[in-house]
Amino acid sequence: MQVESKIMEQVKSVLSGFGNKYINSNGSLKRNTVIEDLDHYDKHLMTALLANPQIHDQYTEKVANTEVFKLNQFIDVFEYKEFWEDSFTKYSNRIGLTSGGKFLNDSTDVVLDFPYKDTVLKAGMNKEDVNSKFGADEPFLNETLAHSEISELFEPKIMVNAKRYDKDGQHDTTEFSNDDNLILKGNNLIALHSIKNRYAGKIKMVYLDPPYNTGSDSFEYNDQFSRSAWLTFIKNRVEIAKKLLTNDGVILIQTSFHQYPYLRVLLDNILGEDCHQFDLNVLVRHPDRALTADKPFNDVMEYTLIYSRQNDFQMPRKIEKKTPDKYDHVVTVADHPDEVLELGNKKVDVFLPEHTDIKKVEPATDNLHRETIRGSIREKNSSGRFYVAYLENLRGKYPPRTIFRVPDMGDDSLGYRYFELPKSSKIKNGAYYQGMPTSSDVTKKPYPNFINMVEPYNQANNQGTYSFRNGKKPEEFIQYLINIFTNEHDIVLDFFMGSATTQAVALKMHRRFIGIEQMNYINTVSVPRLQSVINGEQGGISKDVNWQGGGSFVYAELMEKNMGYLKDLDKATTIDELEAVYQRMKQGADYDFRVDLNKYENDPERKTMSFKAQKKLLIDMLNKNQLYFNKDNIDDVNVRDLISNNDYQFNKSFYGKGNL
Repeated sequence: MQVESKIMEQVKSVLSGFGNKYINSNGSLKRNTVIEDLDHYDKHLMTALLANPQIHDQYTEKVANTEVFKLNQFIDVFEYKEFWEDSFTKYSNRIGLTSGGKFLNDSTDVVLDFPYKDTVLKAGMNKEDVNSKFGADEPFLNETLAHSEISELFEPKIMVNAKRYDKDGQHDTTEFSNDDNLILKGNNLIALHSIKNRYAGKIKMVYLDPPYNTGSDSFEYNDQFSRSAWLTFIKNRVEIAKKLLTNDGVILIQTSFHQYPYLRVLLDNILGEDCHQFDLNVLVRHPDRALTADKPFNDVMEYTLIYSRQNDFQMPRKIEKKTPDKYDHVVTVADHPDEVLELGNKKVDVFLPEHTDIKKVEPATDNLHRETIRGSIREKNSSGRFYVAYLENLRGKYPPRTIFRVPDMGDDSLGYRYFELPKSSKIKNGAYYQGMPTSSDVTKKPYPNFINMVEPYNQANNQGTYSFRNGKKPEEFIQYLINIFTNEHDIVLDFFMGSATTQAVALKMHRRFIGIEQMNYINTVSVPRLQSVINGEQGGISKDVNWQGGGSFVYAELMEKNMGYLKDLDKATTIDELEAVYQRMKQGADYDFRVDLNKYENDPERKTMSFKAQKKLLIDMLNKNQLYFNKDNIDDVNVRDLISNNDYQFNKSFYGKGNL
């Protein structure tokens, strides 16, 4: 690490010779510019670098009598700045998840797409993937981009096919307002960056139910992924989602035991360990259910990891309406006390047992509740503290069950509180009697970190219009979470929308919502389900919240560019189909800057490659920065002709006229 620091001094010295091309006015490096030029094998830059003796010695190697510049290793110095900006000691003492020998938290890689079952692409994987139990059965191609390959990827995209859905059905729309709900079709990472400017700091709750990475395909997402790629996939999306949260907002992520500990470490790094509120343990299957023969234990739990945007977040409390159920005692004392004591600056009346009468009666609002002074009540309750400080040591002086009347205590209409010595002088825990508090008709208690959702999970497949074996969340569970963390009209975001459970519940609970999904069933499952909710369907929580229908949402799609070719390649099942897609690609696709089409077409070995290898090659050739059309290009002649007037006006409304 110390060697890298000396090298960087030499690198900066060389780069300063190019003026302000690679050095900012404050003296910091334009790292991305350097990386991009190195990726393009910039002759002047590489010549200058290799002319430096220290750089030459450190990053060149002789292979077959030819000197080779170890370019990838050199670029690592720029991509992982901790190698040279921080001290060796600080770096070596860090603890965290790693991938390829580098901390995952430092990685600038982007997992662009999560492979899913109906577009599986098999390809050779690295050693980690092959040996991982999560990648051994079916080695999928994970679409991962190095930071040096990213330029326009996260620019806002053009939205097309904009429609408004309400009680009157579907309509074309040119407008989008701050009160509208939004459903977006497209890659969720790119879609999040497209809505960033409009929604930054405005979303109260992000709920995510990503593929669990269990090694089984229970949903149309491919659930089998190498761990490092899966964690990077989550990292990329959580980082942008955090920017969308309000200051008192929260991110909730659902997972199973397979990735729970790794996800917790990752989120502590991204969101901050001090922003971790708690993990909700969710019982989703009955512990006594029948086991399949190949399972070593009965997996019945899921976990919801809960993080706040800021570390001063105060967890909401469970509001319970007060009832007289436990107010079932009546205490009667003589007209005059047997003695008056001065305790804690209070004049305390003492009533011996023969001058008191305590009865348990039918509950009523005018009665008293008996609370034993034990456990945390002795320290954290004002009545408990008074008993411990002044009355507990009177057990030998006064007979058991003596009553003390202490004035100016309690949040009730009595104006005093009765305390009772235990029934034996050998017992230290006494009791006090309190009336129903008058300051509020509710009490607030902490939420538990466990909830039993077995029955709702068993019924989840009957909710909405889409049924599948596992993975669907019940409306009752989403309702529970939304009740805790949001109020009416707050915005709830779920960018693994699936069958739109989160959005359906948000609508029924009068919250605003955003849903993002790239799978095609968004138009056959998700949108129809929300239409049904608008029309007043009575499944899920409808009866509980007295849902009568109503509301609306706006639907739009990210305008596909290379994504269209990518989908066609995914669907291809024969060499001829691949060739047909390639011929279309030649007419309008944007290729990776490293692609030489002449070499591709004239390579005699290409046709001897397997179908899977040829498919992989064509997918790799596509420029992933151009999956969708950038919003900034909407007025380009060749782009404008592809967009309807309605969609053009919709983009102006969504992004703001000043941004188009």
